[in-house]
Amino acid sequence: MLRSGGPDAARFYLLRRFARLVMPGYRLRWHSLDWWNDADFNDYLTRFQEAGNLNIDRKWVVHQLLRLIADVPGDTAECGVFQGATSFLICKANEQTTAFDRTHFMFDSFEGLSQPNAHDGGYWRKGDLTATEDLARQRLQGCNNAIFMKGWIPTRFDEVAARRFAFVHIDVDLYEPTRDAVAFFYPRLNEGAIMVIDDFGFTTCPGATRAIAEAAGNLAGKLIALPDGGGFLIKGRTVAPAAKLFAGTH
Repeated sequence: MLRSGGPDAARFYLLRRFARLVMPGYRLRWHSLDWWNDADFNDYLTRFQEAGNLNIDRKWVVHQLLRLIADVPGDTAECGVFQGATSFLICKANEQTTAFDRTHFMFDSFEGLSQPNAHDGGYWRKGDLTATEDLARQRLQGCNNAIFMKGWIPTRFDEVAARRFAFVHIDVDLYEPTRDAVAFFYPRLNEGAIMVIDDFGFTTCPGATRAIAEAAGNLAGKLIALPDGGGFLIKGRTVAPAAKLFAGTH
């Protein structure tokens, strides 16, 4: 953890005190983490202007999960590309996988979110999270075997219906596109493939969480929920229900 002395320890102590006063329910985390100093990953964060954002932990998780599919055949896909930060991680992992010649497919309207429905709550509005295709293309320069599939989900899914997949990242925030993306891609995952649902478990994305629970076989029960939001599953792996730590107290 932290040493008992030194300027970092003192500043962190003050930050914790301040946080308790301003937002008592907020849970800080230790900042003494090796991966925060990973030079290559920090260069990536700078490239995508993510260094000061709140998505860093989820990006690191994707970066690490991609290591698990080195021996899994199939292509990769992302639904909800935004500025291309996660697709960049996927493309770079694909380039280092010598056993398979993967193609990465990127699905996005590049017009922001569609109209939320009654399942999505009141946080999002139509057009939120708009990023242009030109910006994503610029940020993804140098990524090989990456194909932009511009259009509203699921209008272009049929073009990859014959493909099988090793990794799929779904980050579309709302009920309908999450439902449609999971319904299409889950049956096309190869054994050992990974699907990441970025919006699972966020109170701002109740529709996305509901879509997972309503998927065939209730995929919410197959997901490993991540501490910084989102979740992932590995196709073909049996997942036990989460243990009750204090039975009868809740």
